Amino acid sequence: MKKIPIGISSCLLGEQVRFDGGHKRDAYIAGTLSEYFEFHPFCPEVAIGLGIPRPAIRLVKTGNAIRSVGIKDPQLDVTDRLRAYAEQQKERHAGLCGYILKKDSPSCGMERVKVFTGDQPHRNGFGIYAQEMMRNNPLLPVEEEGRLGDPGLRENFIQRVYVLYRWKQLLAEGLTVQRLMLFHARHKLIIMSHADYREMGQLLAGLTKDNLLQVAGDYILQLMNTLKTVVSRRSHVNVLQHIQGYLKKELSADDKAELSEIIERYRSGEIPLIVPLTLLKHHFRKSPDPYIEESYYMSPYPQELQLINQL
Repeated sequence: MKKIPIGISSCLLGEQVRFDGGHKRDAYIAGTLSEYFEFHPFCPEVAIGLGIPRPAIRLVKTGNAIRSVGIKDPQLDVTDRLRAYAEQQKERHAGLCGYILKKDSPSCGMERVKVFTGDQPHRNGFGIYAQEMMRNNPLLPVEEEGRLGDPGLRENFIQRVYVLYRWKQLLAEGLTVQRLMLFHARHKLIIMSHADYREMGQLLAGLTKDNLLQVAGDYILQLMNTLKTVVSRRSHVNVLQHIQGYLKKELSADDKAELSEIIERYRSGEIPLIVPLTLLKHHFRKSPDPYIEESYYMSPYPQELQLINQL
């Protein structure tokens, strides 16, 4: 598979662009993820001319506004320049399928960035560039490098990246009613693990050639928002049991009992998700089902990423 284009804060790849001339290279990102993702680095602070090294900046609340200003020189205000840079990069951002930001950065932080009111910091801010970039790209999966250390958040981000990548492939092939319905069918079990998939299905109930573009736009926006929820173990169990139902006529009593036991052990936290999925795949190799075979739930991304080994 072609590598997927992902935006990233330059310092996370080891580029020495930090305010102190250093970097924040992330081994998992630069190593494992680089095998599957084509990283497009951005450093807005360097791009707007602050230089390396440069005066450190922070977020400050002034009245009802939040500004990005110099720590030593509050007269240095780069708020508008950071927003303008995000606007200038809209075309590049539009070609991405995900974005990994540097946590805590007053320009690139995704959330919980310190905002100072006087000398008092409050972790309720957003990096100026990051906020503008996310506002311009509501479909784009965005995450911070620190949060990728959490198995659930990591799997959730990468799953969303692959869903958006497949959506862009669909658009490149040419959007049709039939292709949109197939896209939904192949993602239905993934949707089920996040929410009631019938709500998404209702969006497509009145789909025609005449309203295709409008419905497709509403569909992908709702889908990407729905997928932001990290899937609970209980929700995975519901999907696993649903899939098990497709084997009710094919399995012996012993095989059914074994599969039910494995799913129950997953529910109780004894084993990771990969174990019941592997057993299900084994049974479906013997008794293929076209719907399950086409579903992305069983293989939502390359298994070499080993994301479900820790879920």
